[in-house]
Amino acid sequence: MIRVERIWLAVDPMDMRAGVDTALARVVQVFGAARPHHAYVFANRRATRIKVLMHDGIGVWLAARRLHQGKFVWPDAQAQQLSLSLEQAHALMLGLPWQRLGEAAIIDCI
Repeated sequence: MIRVERIWLAVDPMDMRAGVDTALARVVQVFGAARPHHAYVFANRRATRIKVLMHDGIGVWLAARRLHQGKFVWPDAQAQQLSLSLEQAHALMLGLPWQRLGEAAIIDCI
């Protein structure tokens, strides 16, 4: 099991053809470094696909997810990056409105 302490969301879209090296370079560009036990989430322009780059302390993992219907709830490009709670990340991966979740999965806005 991979331990993830922090999950970061990159707001600007990324080309989903990117492989591990390109995704890692993008993490360094946007976040400054790929830190151990951190995950970095990117979406394509239409927000129908996401890629998650995870650093497990030894190497990096790259995972992809595609929705066949609908799209991921993605923030506007007001900030270049956001930090997500584990509950928010789980909601995001399911395509749910993760911005509504606060501490302990409490819905705090509509």
